[in-house]
Amino acid sequence: MPLTTYDFNSLVRQQATTIQSAAKALVDVTVGSITRALIEANASLLLWLQGLLLGILVKTRAATSEGADLDSWMADFGLVRLSAQKAAGVVTFTRFSQGSTVAIPAGTTVQTSDRAWQFVTTADASMAPTQTSVQVPVQAVAPGEGGNVAAGGVTMLVGSLPGVDTVANAAAFVGGLDAETDQAFRARFITWVNGLSKATGSAIGAAISSVRAGLTYTITENVTYAGTSQPGHFFIVVDDGTGSPSAQLLDSVRAAVDASRPLTSSFAVFAPIVVQANVAVIVTVGQGYDPASVRAAVSAALVSFLNSLALGQALPYTRLSQVIYGASPGVVNATTLTLNGGTADLSATSRQVIKAGTVTVS
Repeated sequence: MPLTTYDFNSLVRQQATTIQSAAKALVDVTVGSITRALIEANASLLLWLQGLLLGILVKTRAATSEGADLDSWMADFGLVRLSAQKAAGVVTFTRFSQGSTVAIPAGTTVQTSDRAWQFVTTADASMAPTQTSVQVPVQAVAPGEGGNVAAGGVTMLVGSLPGVDTVANAAAFVGGLDAETDQAFRARFITWVNGLSKATGSAIGAAISSVRAGLTYTITENVTYAGTSQPGHFFIVVDDGTGSPSAQLLDSVRAAVDASRPLTSSFAVFAPIVVQANVAVIVTVGQGYDPASVRAAVSAALVSFLNSLALGQALPYTRLSQVIYGASPGVVNATTLTLNGGTADLSATSRQVIKAGTVTVS
């Protein structure tokens, strides 16, 4: 049960009330009296003891401990906080005219226009004499959600790269995640405890969640992925937010689930089927606002919203209008809004995840 705490005045008042109710004669507890001095001394001591108790609770209970203290507490149960992940994507190196072969070695560094995030190329690349551009995969130098920069966010080379004039990312970066928060860590611990020795869906879910942060999943029982009835079999669809989780991640999920699955049961793990959401809208911009900036903000908000949808989560058509108007105060009207060429909601099964396709804001 939670510990009830008191301030100095409450402790003094309660002691004075108790003494006066138990005394047979009137007791002087006014400021300056001997009794009042004793009461205040006791109150100060009680505050000190209360502080010690609170300090112990902060370090020894998962519900109250934070940071390193929570990590230490969870370590007693073999649980480790899920670490931050680095964002990744593709950048395009461009030159203004054809020329000699340009080498772009792995480790070449690029950055955002505000210099807040840097990315390094993860593979060697080159631009042939007849080429004016080449696409190269990159990964963030530092982990965190901030590395998921929007399209066009990377615009600068760090240092010189002879033969290259510009760099840009045509698509937003994905995969960047902050380290698991204290709140999420506690929630995962509760799921893990509830699934111990039960071989339930909760236990399987806890196993999946322990692989890495940011995973969403669906579990379908007694049927194969193809839809055929098969008692004792279940299949899992897992997504890391990209819609295309790596083979290595799927293998890690399989290993985690295999350690928690019920005896004699069989299972399979799959990546989601991506359902593209193509959105087109005409936006009217209010006076005093830069039309290009407002339309860019609307486009970025739509892409971010669409890519945040979880596995099996449907997309209501009317929700798009809310996102559009909330993207910028400069939006005064949005007309001819279409979703995949129409005005119907977009559904998704437990095997599917909706992601942004072509988003056109004019």
